[in-house]
Amino acid sequence: MPNAYSRAEKAHFHDDRNAVRLQKILAQAGFGSRRKCEEMITDGRVEVDGELVTELGTRVDLERQQVRVDGSRIRLNPNHVTLALNKPKRVLSAMEDPKGRYTLSDIVGDKYDRIFHMGRLDYDSEGLILMTNDGELSQHVMHPKYEVEKTYIATLEGRISGTVCRRLVTTGVQLDDGWIKLDKCAIIDANRDTTIVKVVLHSGKNRIVRRIFGSIGFPVKRLVRTQIGPIKLGEIKPGSYRVLSQTEVRSLSKAVGL
Repeated sequence: MPNAYSRAEKAHFHDDRNAVRLQKILAQAGFGSRRKCEEMITDGRVEVDGELVTELGTRVDLERQQVRVDGSRIRLNPNHVTLALNKPKRVLSAMEDPKGRYTLSDIVGDKYDRIFHMGRLDYDSEGLILMTNDGELSQHVMHPKYEVEKTYIATLEGRISGTVCRRLVTTGVQLDDGWIKLDKCAIIDANRDTTIVKVVLHSGKNRIVRRIFGSIGFPVKRLVRTQIGPIKLGEIKPGSYRVLSQTEVRSLSKAVGL
């Protein structure tokens, strides 16, 4: 277990005019009321720069120090914002386009400085795209090492069987760039001409869901991404977005190893 801070180290926090009381930081990060956050500190669940802190008077400067609760890092920068956006069809997953097509920046506008999308959806696909101006979070979300689960609802041409769906999970298919398997595949609805499936996979390769089903003879007619890691599309209307809460940003950060 980490050692508690010495008195000299604690005094350093008090002397720093940029520092904020630890329980206030936890409350701002969405851990609950100030009283609940104080209990988390005294219960030994909070670390600063790898050291256990149990004294309620401790002050911390988040610009220079790392705070962790139960091992997960707190990310609380007033200049950082993370958005969940519902991309409609025929919107380019880019911030600008020389051809003049509609882009993500046309939806978000210029309200947020240096904001950028974390990953893409192809031009004809719809659904959840995450955007942020937090460079470290963006790098982790997009890095292959930290690929999180992504959930899609795909409408397929033709009637796919449960057996084929299970085979895509257990065996997978071979594409031009190698073998790929789905994490999950479930049939939601089907008729003679169309099947709607819910699929989950980690891969972030370009057009991967379309390529998987196209390779076995079931072209994708419509594709909607509904979830990235712990973040769900929910009730966001096409062409709209919402700002993620600190609790949501914390859960996303944890999912990508921050």
